[in-house]
Amino acid sequence: MTVIDLGELRHDAPPPAAPHPPRGVGRPVRTVALLLLALLTLTAAAPPRGPAEWTLPGGLGSAVFVSGDVVYVVRPNRGDGREIVAYREGRELWRSPLPGIGTAVSVWEQDGRVMVAGPAGNDEDWETVTYDAATGADVWRRRGVAFAVGRVLLSQSAASDPRPSITRVDPADGSTMWTLPSTGMLGFDHGSGAERMVLSPVAGQTVVVDARTGARVAARDLYPVRPPGPRHMMTVAGLLLEIRDGGGIIEAYDLDTLRPRWTAEQKPVDYVDSCGALLCAARPGDGMTALDPATGAVRWSVDRWAGVVAARDDRLLVGATAIGPAGLAVLGQADGHLIAELGGWTLAPQHESGGPLLATRPLGGGRQLLAEMDLSGDPPPIRGVITGTDCTTGVTLLVCRRHAGDYVVRRLP
Repeated sequence: MTVIDLGELRHDAPPPAAPHPPRGVGRPVRTVALLLLALLTLTAAAPPRGPAEWTLPGGLGSAVFVSGDVVYVVRPNRGDGREIVAYREGRELWRSPLPGIGTAVSVWEQDGRVMVAGPAGNDEDWETVTYDAATGADVWRRRGVAFAVGRVLLSQSAASDPRPSITRVDPADGSTMWTLPSTGMLGFDHGSGAERMVLSPVAGQTVVVDARTGARVAARDLYPVRPPGPRHMMTVAGLLLEIRDGGGIIEAYDLDTLRPRWTAEQKPVDYVDSCGALLCAARPGDGMTALDPATGAVRWSVDRWAGVVAARDDRLLVGATAIGPAGLAVLGQADGHLIAELGGWTLAPQHESGGPLLATRPLGGGRQLLAEMDLSGDPPPIRGVITGTDCTTGVTLLVCRRHAGDYVVRRLP
């Protein structure tokens, strides 16, 4: 689920056992020799035990991003500008100058390109710069901020553009595939198997667009009599949800047709997100309520926990509210009952989906305990001790910042 207000982008198994050797045939001495040779060969070919770890230079004002087995560091260069440096296993692959100022806000790989989005040089406009992922060669750049919706690359026009628009861009060369004017609010949905975009102006028709082709899927004036008051819209689980009346009303529309589905009156909520087979509405600093996505009926409510990190089988991994002690917890999805409380753990942000859910807990002396959250309800499996803070993770790598500003990278087993 992604929600963007136009004019401002918010970011707010163990190894298999060795096969049994065949039963000895012929001379015993030769059999023993062959077995010894096989053991020596297996030992030489086996990877080293434990995760590999290395350090990368960072420094004041740097930022780090993970994509597969590559780490990208954006940092000030020796002059007045900045640069992006790509590393694999501690070895520099390439470095290229990066226009603009400050640190990049997002760096990711897509279709053989490295996309870098960030401020272009003032407080309003953004720019997207693209490099060849293999060589670091500057391929294309354009004003505005590009972002991926599933496998579709879209770009929102610069804030200073008098005619706001949203464009689909070809990642290979930056060429425009389609462009639509955009005003009001912009939402995206790709969890249901189709990349869709919602354009919701202050007044007039709300439009659902196929993000791949730019064609209309549905269009409807949700308020034909008079424009509504302040509202916040988002796409979740095939629904377009509108939060209005100070967060006390949630209106649900079918995302394929924009027909009304249900209306729910709640305590004021900040946002709604998917939590397994349900919807979870987060209240400001005061827990969350689980709703039936088909009817909007309340299934359960909790006061201490809010923000669903992961849903697996019939369990949810959630975080603590801002007014309580930090930590994580495992809840039952069906009724919200507390299965396990994981106090003191902080989840490491993920730069790419599909990786393990890793969390850290301070040990003192700049060290942290690393564990994997498995939603079993048992104490989380410990993955080791790391040095550094502000850790982020990908599918295969964990990166943490050391006090001196450099980065320590650990390969995940």
